[in-house]
Amino acid sequence: MHTVTANGATIPALGFGTFRVPGSDVLRIVPKALKTGFRHIDTAQIYGNEAEVGEAIAGSGITRGDIFLTTKVWVDKYKRDAFVTSVDESLQKLKTDYVDLLLLHWPNDAVPLAEQIGALNEVKEAGKVRHIGVSNFNTALMAQSVSLSKAPIVTNQIEYHPYLNQDVVIAEAKKSGMSITSYFAMADGKVLADPVLKDIAAKHGKSVAQVVLHWLVQQDGVIALSKTVTEARLAENAAIFDFALSSEEMAAIHALSKADGRIVSPDGLAPVWDAAV
Repeated sequence: MHTVTANGATIPALGFGTFRVPGSDVLRIVPKALKTGFRHIDTAQIYGNEAEVGEAIAGSGITRGDIFLTTKVWVDKYKRDAFVTSVDESLQKLKTDYVDLLLLHWPNDAVPLAEQIGALNEVKEAGKVRHIGVSNFNTALMAQSVSLSKAPIVTNQIEYHPYLNQDVVIAEAKKSGMSITSYFAMADGKVLADPVLKDIAAKHGKSVAQVVLHWLVQQDGVIALSKTVTEARLAENAAIFDFALSSEEMAAIHALSKADGRIVSPDGLAPVWDAAV
């Protein structure tokens, strides 16, 4: 399994995401994902499927210690007491006594960032989580998080795909020894019809999805989350480490970024995003 090392964490470079995956599909597809070779599973409190993820892992036959499990605390649980209680509830649902990575899901300036980071550190010190991180943070919030935290911040999980330039955030992460975890890699399906990506895929005998996932993990310190509820796609998404993209192909994919490429920016949650260079 290809891994990314960041601030003491060793994270499988390809993860299986469960955003918008109903519980019934989780119970069906997550065990198959693990059987296919995925060892990194990503969920969140707000997804409403932690219990099914926990059940799927427990019944998969794969040792818990061989699985890298991520969940995220929702923004209405950022006050210290609610935070700790929510983590205990997540662990109960996930049928485990620890998660490998716990993230703050979105910024929330209604609670001081110091309190949020303090709560992350507290549950880590209690052994409930092995590593801590953030999600959907801009570079200013990343820097503040790093300065406020006793434990290292190991990742920022962000929207990242060929149509969204994230060079500024990636550079900031590298300065702090952090990784970047990409979600929405397929740009909500938009990449699948892209002529540039189709041409590169044809040259390698791969699908566009495989090319995009590989483009992500071929970048230093970048982790890719894939998602599917289709078994055939599961095997396809896992088979991305048996080819390499040339520097010209990598550059051609980077060149697809657009000024309006961002898809996920919910009012009331999104920070002021960093402008691309």
